[in-house]
Amino acid sequence: MAKKKKEESGGGGSPAWMATFSDLMNLLLCFFVLLFAMSSVDEEAFADIAASFNNSFSIFSGGASAVGEGMLVSQGASQLDNLSEYFNEMGAAGDDDSTEDGTGSMEEYKEQLAQEQKEAMEAMYEEVVEAMENKNIEDSVEVAIDEGYQYVRIVMNGAILFDSGKETIKKEAIPILNKIGDILKTYSGHLIKIEGHTDNIPINSSRFPNNVWLSTARATEVFEYLKEKKGLDPKNMEASGRGEYNPIADNKTESGRAKNRRVEIKIYGKE
Repeated sequence: MAKKKKEESGGGGSPAWMATFSDLMNLLLCFFVLLFAMSSVDEEAFADIAASFNNSFSIFSGGASAVGEGMLVSQGASQLDNLSEYFNEMGAAGDDDSTEDGTGSMEEYKEQLAQEQKEAMEAMYEEVVEAMENKNIEDSVEVAIDEGYQYVRIVMNGAILFDSGKETIKKEAIPILNKIGDILKTYSGHLIKIEGHTDNIPINSSRFPNNVWLSTARATEVFEYLKEKKGLDPKNMEASGRGEYNPIADNKTESGRAKNRRVEIKIYGKE
């Protein structure tokens, strides 16, 4: 008996589910058209809302005050090509305008923050200076504020802390470092950076191949002392060495080189 060939499956036309899905979409479209036809728009309320957005966000500043005539809607999809440029310009214009609540422009806000930062650093400076005077070490250290009002800087002369070419803290410097540590405890929640600096006279010993290594070792020694002996939180401290690359005086003179050999402790303002 001859075997019957299998009929090939498939054929023209779309799957059955697609017709059902299309009918459902048509019904939903008709439903929303019916809802829209039955609704009414309060033109006066809409105009108030549009005006409010225009004043607050400048959304309609490039066109009319209603959707349908505005810059983005009336020009159709082609406007999307320049959308990023439009919003950049809109943001720039917003920065120049004062806000409705009287807080002023973004530039004024930045100036206010800068002034608050300056006042906070000046207050911290006064506190540190007073603390130094109370502990009678004002002649052994220098206190200053950086020009950007980011931190208060305590400067200790390297000759007080270390022997030439060494990183071990001298015994006679321990009382001074203890008092500085007591002051730093007041600012335990602040970032504290310890930086070592040298003059430009090269060093090339078996322990330190250059001044960056020496300055880093000295900053680390101070870091470890404040952590171990004074209980400062190491999570809020950093130690680094800058070698001869940040002088504060002329390295051509002995007095200038003596000033450049130093350790700086920077107390930053809180974020």
